[in-house]
Amino acid sequence: MPSLPRRVVITGLGLISPVGLNVPAAWESVCAGRSGVRTITLFDTGRFRVKIGGEAWGFTPTDYMTAREARRADRNVQFAIAAAREAVAHARLNLGPGGVDPDGVGVLIGTGAAGIWTYTAQQKVMDEQGPQRLSPLLIPMITVDSASVQVAILTGARGPNFGLASACSTGVDALGEAFEIIRRGDADAMLAGGTEAAVTPLGVAGFDQMNALSRRNDDPAGASRPFDRDRDGFVLSEGAGVLVLEALEHAQRRGAEPLAEMLAYGATSDALHFTNPDPDGLQAARAITRALRKAGLQPEEIGYVNAHATSTPLGDVFEVRALKRALGGHAYRVPVSATKSITGHMLGAAGAAEAIFTTLALRHQVIPPTINYVTADPECDLDCVPNVARRADFDAALSTSFGFGGHNSVLVLRRWAE
Repeated sequence: MPSLPRRVVITGLGLISPVGLNVPAAWESVCAGRSGVRTITLFDTGRFRVKIGGEAWGFTPTDYMTAREARRADRNVQFAIAAAREAVAHARLNLGPGGVDPDGVGVLIGTGAAGIWTYTAQQKVMDEQGPQRLSPLLIPMITVDSASVQVAILTGARGPNFGLASACSTGVDALGEAFEIIRRGDADAMLAGGTEAAVTPLGVAGFDQMNALSRRNDDPAGASRPFDRDRDGFVLSEGAGVLVLEALEHAQRRGAEPLAEMLAYGATSDALHFTNPDPDGLQAARAITRALRKAGLQPEEIGYVNAHATSTPLGDVFEVRALKRALGGHAYRVPVSATKSITGHMLGAAGAAEAIFTTLALRHQVIPPTINYVTADPECDLDCVPNVARRADFDAALSTSFGFGGHNSVLVLRRWAE
């Protein structure tokens, strides 16, 4: 019986995003500060005030699965399958005879909007043709656990399997809970992350009615501008991020190469409002300090923060206040960048994608930039790594996610140097 709690390392990465349909392509785009936001092509935006988004440009499901598998999966599940297959291949995690025991490998992939494409399409079918014309797969295709279930079926992973939803914190919470499952010994490895395909008519119109989205239609690439004084809302994007997490001894036993170590996960709730965060950042700061305490680190030991920073007027200020509360004076010294300036906001997939970027930042000692930073906001007075990536020497990083409803979720990652 292994000693508990166990150390957990990251051994595989998979990503579908507006800036690349695999990890190397996306990382190159992020480091170059090349935006993935363009005019939406997935549907006719003629009647919409918002016409821009971050699509998974060029994504073809049958590049990653059979046509039959693609027909039985909502777009968000297709993304998850593609990302999971890349992560498993990257980790060389071969399940089955002669490889890894599938009973010890679990799946935890979260999503916010789940099967919104399938739901809206099938609603139209019912309205126009009647209830007997609905797909018999409607229900399993729209549930929150659909991505985890289908990834488990296709990989053969037979350990703990479920999905979760916590709005924009979903990706980090999925990784954090998978981390805890491994630490307590309920699995040796987990395929974990988030997926989202909410760039739909209903998704865009719904968020726009909340006045949450940027309407900078004449400048798509410049629309997402976290920390900039002239930010006017986030850009809705889609994609999936899946990571392979493993108990250290399990990874070493099979000769896998750790990419980074996951040290801790912290989460709290504002318990305040449907959408707005606590403007003082009190509970978000608590999530950060809780994660640091569990990691055994002082604020001064954090060398980079991949911020949630969505480009909303209120949200970015709240996060800056939370970082100042949690990190004290070090908040002014640590680089804090927002990769959503490049990818847009992938909702339930955002935290997983950003955990991937944080892992690569640690591994390559490169801090991604916050692009579109033109005019300083005195209320966001941190080092936001404006416009150009930066070389650095650091050993630990935070990746933060804060979701509608008051979800506050934080991961602490450490450079692998053993």
